[in-house]
Amino acid sequence: MLKALRSDKAAIFWTIVRIYIGWEFLTAGWEKLTGPEPFSAKGFLMGAVKKAVGEHPAVQGWYAAFLNGFAIPFHGLFDFIIPWGEFLAGIGLIIGCFTTIALLATAFMNLNFMLAGSTSTNPQLYTLAIILLFIGPASYRWGVDYYLLPKLKQMRKGQSVAS
Repeated sequence: MLKALRSDKAAIFWTIVRIYIGWEFLTAGWEKLTGPEPFSAKGFLMGAVKKAVGEHPAVQGWYAAFLNGFAIPFHGLFDFIIPWGEFLAGIGLIIGCFTTIALLATAFMNLNFMLAGSTSTNPQLYTLAIILLFIGPASYRWGVDYYLLPKLKQMRKGQSVAS
């Protein structure tokens, strides 16, 4: 079964899924980078902390503590990381370059958005990213990594032999 999911024929489907995730992240990052107002994560972070109350909070107490203790005081860092991370991960996924890193980044961002009480498309995008991570090379069979990674491995072997 796994062999069929990693086949060249299946790679076409996984490429479409990868590009879809990439497009979602690229456009989200681009909107934040080029919007009429500078992007600020502070309101989102503070809103997440407010969701950590009640009998069945949408945000767990430990995550709200992280937001209060680190994310909100350093929101300027997140104001930079979130839009650029979304934008660059989106580009990477669309062209299939450093796909594994981009998938890990998108999964991590979606996980944090969900932990902050946001749903939207985050569960779907997170699930698709995790599936593509398990699919492995079939997820970038039609992308830059298919050609780039063997070259990088070859260069790495050449350097270790010379050392």
